[in-house]
Amino acid sequence: WLKPLWPTRASPTACSPPLVAMINARKKILKDKGVAPTDLEEEVAKALFDIEVTPSSDIKADVRDICISGAQELDVKNRSAIIIHFPYRVWKNVRKIHGRLVRELEKKFSKKHVVFVAQRTMLDKNFKAKGIKVRPRTRTLTSVHEAVLEDVVAPSEIFGKRTRICVDGSKLLKVMLDPKDKDKENVEAKLGTFAAVYKKLTNKEAQFTFPTV
Repeated sequence: WLKPLWPTRASPTACSPPLVAMINARKKILKDKGVAPTDLEEEVAKALFDIEVTPSSDIKADVRDICISGAQELDVKNRSAIIIHFPYRVWKNVRKIHGRLVRELEKKFSKKHVVFVAQRTMLDKNFKAKGIKVRPRTRTLTSVHEAVLEDVVAPSEIFGKRTRICVDGSKLLKVMLDPKDKDKENVEAKLGTFAAVYKKLTNKEAQFTFPTV
């Protein structure tokens, strides 16, 4: 058979490059069956996929094993913050490149702070009714909130913390961060963001500072 000399029309089932990129980016989102990702979650997934396929990126191999379980936007004073939730099983991979990945995503979401949090399952005091004999300490309310606190400030480390009882009986958690992190990753500018994100996730008030020398 002779090949036609005129160009043939592309197959109607062929996917355009943007569509292929979107399909591949969707693989970076892990949601419950039947739950559709939000526009923000798709944006975050696409940003992760872009990093993964960028030849010059030094974290592309680590990003390949990372997916998200959710994302939400939070207004903090004069800017917005994006809280990205990761399945706990990939959290170890996230922690390896935490600071670098935050930097890359903040470049893509300009003028927005990015905060990472692992998705943890909390068991209430009625856990025995669910057929669980012993509640692991890591599943208690206190333990989960402590872990969330560490997630929110990471990769900075907590230097010390104390709870202040206010006159009206309310509690304020005062969290001091490691002084050596003060000039890193624009951390000082994020102290208000840390407080807002922690309040959003735990409904608890907290104040983040650096110890005075």
